[in-house]
Amino acid sequence: MPQVNQTLHRAARAPWRWAVAWWRIVHFGALMLVLALSPSSYGAANRQAMARHIYLDTAPVLTWFTVLCALVSLVITRIVVVTALSYGLTQYALEMVIRVLVLELIPLTAALFVALRCTIPNGAELAQMRRRGQLDALRAQGVDPVASELLPRVVAGMFSVITLAALSCVVAMVLAYLAVYGFTLAGLPAYTRMFGQVFNPAVTLVFTLKTLFFSLAVSLMPMAAGLYESNPAGWRTSDELQGLVRVFAVLVLIEVVSLVGNYY
Repeated sequence: MPQVNQTLHRAARAPWRWAVAWWRIVHFGALMLVLALSPSSYGAANRQAMARHIYLDTAPVLTWFTVLCALVSLVITRIVVVTALSYGLTQYALEMVIRVLVLELIPLTAALFVALRCTIPNGAELAQMRRRGQLDALRAQGVDPVASELLPRVVAGMFSVITLAALSCVVAMVLAYLAVYGFTLAGLPAYTRMFGQVFNPAVTLVFTLKTLFFSLAVSLMPMAAGLYESNPAGWRTSDELQGLVRVFAVLVLIEVVSLVGNYY
């Protein structure tokens, strides 16, 4: 009976914990925005920390993530082109590749990759620092841990998502052209015309906003989870799993909204 009461108590508190967690994320996002716009956040020490985190979150994975995206792009492009050729729809093959790869898959893949590789581990590291009292020690020394430890990680996560997505999209567009036209400039006028038709002003705006919101989601949410106490018992596995679920849910929501904006 006590176990049943405890289960019911946890179920009753679940909506409250859910609301508190999302409120903390919103509050943390507003705090990061204020700090990002404040010149005092870019002192010498913070600039050095920011540059270090940007390098560690981007440089080690940039090359092989781009190569992986290039291989996947070649495979998908070849499949789409061969399938379109068999149905007599060759003129639509490149447009489909650009829409599927560049507009949808690559930004989402880059965001998920950065979340798993960088931001969620960074959030777990911040939670460990908080539990060891390192953040309180920084406050006692007169150093704001939010500006010195969290802001560089958030900026680095955003930079990593945008850089990986932008570079991989460019590589995918070049490989799509080469897969269809080969090493010749003869197809360049048709390709640029098709590209302009796909990336009209509305689609370009949606694509830019989607990539920006992807970078915000994967950067802010794990850091907010690392800053605030959420589950003292078994915190590491639970917090990382909950952070991953929240990030994935937000990314799916952003992707659905972008699809509605592009095609409805």
